[in-house]
Amino acid sequence: MADLLVLGIESTCDETSAAVVARSPSGAGQIRSNVVRSQVEIHSPYGGVVPEIAARAHVEILDHVIAEAMRQANVSYQELSAVAGAAGPGLIGGVIVGITTAKAIALAARKPLVAVNHLEAHALTARLTDGVAFPYLLLLVSGGHTQLLAVEDVGRYTRLGTTLDDAVGEAFDKVAKMLSLPYPGGPEVEKQAAQGDARRFAFPRPMMGRREPDFSLSGLKTAVRLEAERLAPLSEQDVADLCASFQAAVLDLLADRVRAGAKAFRDRLGRGPTALVVAGGVAANTPIRESLVRVAADLNTRLALPTRDLCTDNGAMIAWAGAERFALGMTDDLTVSPRARWPLDPAAAASPHARA
Repeated sequence: MADLLVLGIESTCDETSAAVVARSPSGAGQIRSNVVRSQVEIHSPYGGVVPEIAARAHVEILDHVIAEAMRQANVSYQELSAVAGAAGPGLIGGVIVGITTAKAIALAARKPLVAVNHLEAHALTARLTDGVAFPYLLLLVSGGHTQLLAVEDVGRYTRLGTTLDDAVGEAFDKVAKMLSLPYPGGPEVEKQAAQGDARRFAFPRPMMGRREPDFSLSGLKTAVRLEAERLAPLSEQDVADLCASFQAAVLDLLADRVRAGAKAFRDRLGRGPTALVVAGGVAANTPIRESLVRVAADLNTRLALPTRDLCTDNGAMIAWAGAERFALGMTDDLTVSPRARWPLDPAAAASPHARA
């Protein structure tokens, strides 16, 4: 059997991306191209992503990004096995742009369409990069999502825990905004924290020690705001120390919650995970990556951390999820609808802030 070649299209938020990925009959993957165009400069004056501006930017550049991905991969549309598009969850304007383009290419090239759940793409990336076997424990941490899931197979996900309020990435961004740091906030908080004293402020660690592997960040975020207001006007060292103390609290929370998630995983599946997999934009944070190395060692399990460029939104993860689904005979017709919300585990009650 020949390798599957899948074109993947990602446009659910503020990255416009297209990629071509190959999947061998053995299940091994290879990225042939992965073109990503960020909209950071466009949204920076507004301090966050503006959905209408994001959608227009996707429209303007997506065709060029796809053409470049196909050129770099050195494949024709006729050589493709399928076309995969992120059909949600995300900002609905951008989702519409991406999945409509995927439908058009699939129709014109007479290729099967695979509508991919953006979260599933994050969940399966470690199988592309590290060949991780099922079942594994997934920590999904991004601007819109903070969840612990048991990944049992393609299309089989059990949500073990979720955030009760803010996502981790959302908390980083809000702390950055209240401290007047530039957008995007998460990397700026990490940068400031490297210069700060993490012991200066004793911020709370909500949910620490709880059996249920859920998260809560709003109390921690509020504590940072109150301390910042008490100290105002803030010196450069104040900002660095606030960031360092906040980040240290997040590290403790993530470590504790992952341990609780591992126990919930064993209780549910009757065995430990093959690996701890971390995905989502927050997984690009260096102290978080280093902390989770220690957590995985404590749990006596393998840690699978995709490279930073594959933690953030990208077309390769969409193409790979499409290839995984297509290999199992999973395709979609051209009537498939874009979705702003699309939980990986439909049986789990959706968190009001998970945007899934």
